[in-house]
Amino acid sequence: MQKRIGVVFVSRRNTLRSILAEACLRHLDRERRFAAYSCGQPGQVGRTVHPAAATALAIAAIAVPPTPPRSWDDLVRLSSLRADFVISLDPAVEELEPRWPGQPAMAEWAYPDLAATGAEAGDMSHSATLMLLSLRRRLELLVSLPMAGTDKSALNADVRDLAHLR
Repeated sequence: MQKRIGVVFVSRRNTLRSILAEACLRHLDRERRFAAYSCGQPGQVGRTVHPAAATALAIAAIAVPPTPPRSWDDLVRLSSLRADFVISLDPAVEELEPRWPGQPAMAEWAYPDLAATGAEAGDMSHSATLMLLSLRRRLELLVSLPMAGTDKSALNADVRDLAHLR
C-alpha cells in the first residue's frame, strides 16, 4: 500500500480558513492519496466550525471535516501524524508554529481572517464561499501534481507557487 501524503492547513482559530481547506482537499481526493488535517494556534482555537464555513461547505456539497477545531499542539501529539506539507493560511501565525515532526515542506497561502472582520453573516458567508472557490482551484492543482517519482525540491516549489493563483 502506498503511503498517503500528509497535508496540514494552519490558521489562527481553525474555524474557517483551515476548515475550508481540509474539507475541500478531503472532497477532491477521490483516490485517497492525501491525509488532510487542520489546526490553529493554541489558546486561539474556536470551539466549533464557524457558521460561514459550514454554509460555504453546504452550498458546495462538501462535508464538514469529522474532527472539531484543534490546536497544533493537539495535532503534533498525534502519533499518526506524518505531514509532508504544512500550508499556513495565516501569515500572522506562521512564525509561531511548532517544529513539525519530519520536517515537512512549508508553504504560505495567505487568506484574510474573515472571522475577525466582524462582517454581517450574509456578507461573511459570501466571502467564505469565494474563499472556498479559490482554495478549491489551488487544491485541484495540488491533487493533480505527480507526487511519486518527482524531485522533492521541485514539488515543494510547486506547492509554494500555488499561493500565487488568483
